Amino acid sequence: MLSLFRLLRGRKAPPAPLDELARRWIEQRIEWLADQFGSERLLEAPVIEPTADFFPDPFDGSTASAQAMFDRVCRYMDVPPDIVELQVFDESNRPWLVNESGDYLPPAAGTFQGGETRFLVRLERDQFQQPQEVIGTIAHELAHLRLLGEGRCEHDEFDNELLTDLTATCFGFGIFLINAPRHWPSQLGYWPGSDLRRPEYMTLPMFAYAMARLGRARGETAP
Repeated sequence: MLSLFRLLRGRKAPPAPLDELARRWIEQRIEWLADQFGSERLLEAPVIEPTADFFPDPFDGSTASAQAMFDRVCRYMDVPPDIVELQVFDESNRPWLVNESGDYLPPAAGTFQGGETRFLVRLERDQFQQPQEVIGTIAHELAHLRLLGEGRCEHDEFDNELLTDLTATCFGFGIFLINAPRHWPSQLGYWPGSDLRRPEYMTLPMFAYAMARLGRARGETAP
C-alpha cells in the first residue's frame, strides 16, 4: 500500500495542537482508510465546499430539498442513492437531558440503520435551518454506511464515531464537520490502555490535524 505520509517522513514537524494518542490515532486510521478505499480515492477526493459549485440545488428546509441534498452527498460519498432511504424525524419537543455529572446530553442529529434490502438514514428536522449542518450530518451517516453497512468495521469498536467522522473528512467533508462539531463534555471516554480522555466524536484540533495531513499528502500548496 502506498503510504499517504511517505513525503513527511524524515522531516521535523512542529508539535501538533492535540495529544499524542489522538495524533497517532488519526495517522493510523488514515492509513487504514487508504487500505480500505484505496490511496488514490483519498488523494484525489476534492475538498467539498459550501458553494453552488458543489451544491447548486436550492435548499428551503423542506423534505424535498433535503432529499436533493442527500442524493448529491451520496454521489460524493460513492453511495448509490437507490440503496438508501432518507427519513426525517422531529425531536423539537424532547426535554433537555443531563448525565450524572450534570452535562447536557444532546439529541441525535441523524441515525443510520442497516436493513435487509435498503439502508436507512434519518435526519432530525430542527437542523434544517442550517444547511451546512445538514450536509455534515448526512456525510457522517453515509460514512456509517461505508463502514458498518459494507462490513468494514463493527458497531462496538471503541472508535466507531471517531472513525466515522474521519471517513467523512477523508471523502472531502471536513469543512462541514468542522463548522458543526459534535463534541460535548458528556461524551468522553478513555483511549485504550491509558487514562487520557478520549472524545466520542472528533474535536476541532483533530479535524484540523486530519485535514492538514490530507492536504500535505495531496501536495496542496494553498489548502
